Amino acid sequence: MTRKSREAAVRRMLERPAPRVPPELHADAVRRGARILRRRTLVRRAMWLLLLAGSVAFVVWALTVRPWVEPPSETTPPLTGW
Repeated sequence: MTRKSREAAVRRMLERPAPRVPPELHADAVRRGARILRRRTLVRRAMWLLLLAGSVAFVVWALTVRPWVEPPSETTPPLTGW
């Protein structure tokens, strides 16, 4: 193909009317988009809820177990009754 014939082919394509979108395609796309948005919102809320529950569980565990406190030494018995 020469340059002029390619330009002519492109001009013919551009001069043609744009293809029509079937009306039911728009409704299907809107329905699918709404469903995807609802699903994403539900997943996002579930993830936040899971993160919150994990944080609360960690805080409750940390307050009851208190892992930052050094455990008492059990290698020697306490000296009592001197």
